[in-house]
Amino acid sequence: MNASSPMHPRKIIRAVIGFVLFLLFVPVLLFTSAGTTDWPMAWVYVIVFLASTLSSRLIVLKRNPDTLHERARFTASQGTPSWDRILFAVNAFAGLSALVVAGLDHRFGWSAIIPKTGRILAVLVLAAGHGLGDWAMVVNRFFSAVARVQKDRGQVVVTTGPYRIMRHPAYAGAILASLAMPVMLDALWSMVPTLVMVAAMVIRTRLEDGMLQAELDGYQRYAEETRYRLMPGLW
Repeated sequence: MNASSPMHPRKIIRAVIGFVLFLLFVPVLLFTSAGTTDWPMAWVYVIVFLASTLSSRLIVLKRNPDTLHERARFTASQGTPSWDRILFAVNAFAGLSALVVAGLDHRFGWSAIIPKTGRILAVLVLAAGHGLGDWAMVVNRFFSAVARVQKDRGQVVVTTGPYRIMRHPAYAGAILASLAMPVMLDALWSMVPTLVMVAAMVIRTRLEDGMLQAELDGYQRYAEETRYRLMPGLW
């Protein structure tokens, strides 16, 4: 089936159910591991996560609905390299582990050393990270959940929005949001799986960038003009 062809109604229903379960899974996992819902900063985290996820998808649904189609069928996407499937799994496992460890840290008081000002600043970093990723998704109609050159969708290089500054703004935003989470929740032990997740994203960025330079027309020239992958001025 061509990626731009209409999805079967059953696949749409499964995609919607999967998306709803994804939205619910994050707060359930966090509060279950914490053993309580009386955790104000965790509610702030959940609200930022839900607001970012829902608003970005609604905007994309209006502007580029085929992008959601592409993301919904990521498990069946053709041309996805094996390294991306491995790194995707590592990233997902580490991300879920970070939530569990954060909840356990709160339950047993393993950390509890971050001052209130630091936690508030971390909230701002979290929101900025989500905002950067959402911006990238909105301007890039080829924003896929997997690393692949979408020849079936006529993929071209995107140079607008945050892509004018860095080549992989969504990964940059995800890294910012991930690093902010242990600090805002005052659960520094969750930084351990978070760093694993960040490492997986950095490696994935490097490999995906190389794939795009080799396979996507015009990307190599774009890479020469837009020097930085993730961190302007550094890398």
